[in-house]
Amino acid sequence: MPASKTKPATDASLEKIFGPHGWLARNHPNYEFRASQLEMADAVESALADRRHLIAEAGTGTGKTLAYLAPIIRSGRRVVISTGTKNLQEQIFFKDIPFLKKLFPNLRATLMKGRQNYLCRQKLYDLEKQPVLSGLAEVELYSEIRGWEKHTETGDRAELENLPDSSDLWRQIDARRETCTGQKCAQFERCFITWMHQRAAESDLIIVNHHLFFADLALKQMDYASLLPEYAALVLDEAHEMEDVATRYFGLQVSNYRVEELARDTEAALRQKNIASPEVTPAVREMRRRAEHFFELFPQREGRSSFSNREEFLEANRTAYSALLNSFERLKTELRRLKERPEEINRLAERAGELREAFEFVLESKERNFVYWWERRGRGVFLEASPIDVSAILRERLFDRVATVILTSATLAVGGTFDYLKRRLGLEGAGEKILASHFDYSRQALLYTPQHLPDPREPNFAAAAADEVVEILKASRGRAFVLFTSHQQMNEVYGRVRGRVRFPLLLQGQAPRTALLDRFRRTPHAVLFATSSFWQGVDVQGQQLSAVIIDRLPFAVPTDPVVSARVRLINEDGGNAFTDYQVPEAVIALKQGFGRLIRSVNDRGLLALLDHRIVRKQYGKVFFESLPSYGRTNRLEDVKAFMRES
Repeated sequence: MPASKTKPATDASLEKIFGPHGWLARNHPNYEFRASQLEMADAVESALADRRHLIAEAGTGTGKTLAYLAPIIRSGRRVVISTGTKNLQEQIFFKDIPFLKKLFPNLRATLMKGRQNYLCRQKLYDLEKQPVLSGLAEVELYSEIRGWEKHTETGDRAELENLPDSSDLWRQIDARRETCTGQKCAQFERCFITWMHQRAAESDLIIVNHHLFFADLALKQMDYASLLPEYAALVLDEAHEMEDVATRYFGLQVSNYRVEELARDTEAALRQKNIASPEVTPAVREMRRRAEHFFELFPQREGRSSFSNREEFLEANRTAYSALLNSFERLKTELRRLKERPEEINRLAERAGELREAFEFVLESKERNFVYWWERRGRGVFLEASPIDVSAILRERLFDRVATVILTSATLAVGGTFDYLKRRLGLEGAGEKILASHFDYSRQALLYTPQHLPDPREPNFAAAAADEVVEILKASRGRAFVLFTSHQQMNEVYGRVRGRVRFPLLLQGQAPRTALLDRFRRTPHAVLFATSSFWQGVDVQGQQLSAVIIDRLPFAVPTDPVVSARVRLINEDGGNAFTDYQVPEAVIALKQGFGRLIRSVNDRGLLALLDHRIVRKQYGKVFFESLPSYGRTNRLEDVKAFMRES
């Protein structure tokens, strides 16, 4: 693996950077000496020197980002840093790296996003020749993008303040892989993806997110699709998300949306390239018709369902399925019959063939390590094949090929060990560190576990939980997240609480996630009712968030096809899926949910879990062993007294 050419700017020991009188103390405006930060930096530097992997659990307040950035910059190697959230990705690139350039002035870094975030110049020029813009607003937006394209150095849509998230125009001109012709494109040398790749190849640090990293890892065998250059080491921050993201990108998905995208892209290419084809146009129409008929075969109910009855489904619907596959083949054939066809047409023909192969895998594959399922979301029907166990894939494609992989997060250990994580990810022989928190949890946080509520699985739980939430909110004077494991429970409890408290109540779904968070931060005594998407990656410091209430232990839904398949495989292989998989997953999820509350040394607040199983069941011990040393009570009077001081 190649190393970067940048040499460390200083031979100073890490103590002279992170210590009480070191470089950080003199240069960082909010510096506090953190022994765990220095300990983590030492562990990272040793892992790089010894070319071995490292797992490091570093709680909020450790300063883990600087703890791994400084030693990897000092190593002089090219390192990829992958984050779980866009916020952390941007914080590292726009805040932490500029700060560290004061110490390492020769540092070169690149921020990389998914291809759909970047403009395709060729598509923009094609659209100018054959405008099919809808409405004055889109015409004005196209004009703005056309002017921006002439001076932007990145082509990143984030530079366009007036571009809506759901812009149909952007979908026609973005640089997504499906429509890319690679080196055969006339604009390849001026392509923003080419430029981004060149910047990355010249950089010491490459900042990506997990979705881009695992998409790239899954496509490494296809040269034209790969974005990341070779690298010597990798940091996976927020590594608790690794298994879920890897499962998505090492699987296969087909959908009615994917078929429609191929149809629209084909029609657009014919129009933009001035190709009149009496054969291709009816082939597109037939594909649309066959796809519509095929996807109508799936029930109208929302949510995920197992597709374990694929053989029976195909037996009953063989005609519709075969007709759909044949329509892909017909489109592919007709596209390839076009004479003097541009490269865009060849790419469309390839996509038709790829789509047929993907349908055949999802509907007909016999691979034991995959689970097959389908989901209806609104107007979309998605058919998926997901790997049940990604450990062998990650071991082969990642851990055996990269000299040093550093996994870090605030929530990796279960019961004081990394055994669960290592087993799920296929990681062996790694160094391990559980770093002491910078926070005094016994003083800053109180964990309340009421014992008088019914079991969360009982039908009267929602009513009793709503009564308890009302009392807790009165004690906390609002200023709370109320987090749920299901939308149904969230809506029911919200409906019962609304009208019984005087605080402003916000409900997930009323506005986009970022807008709700902004509203919560701006509104005194606000209360946010939300589900899993607010359990992680959310940072609200200070008294504005003084309580986190969780309805129940966050066990994954057992009927979810992927969860069910993992449970079955573990049990079939002689394990105990409940203790080996379901409990550890719930532990990590609970740690994430509680992690929303204490975000600084000055924060103080209440953690409430309305599920008495954590105290009454034997497995509750694993949760308590995994959580920080919060103060604990089961008395509402103690909650009221604690909150009066907050």
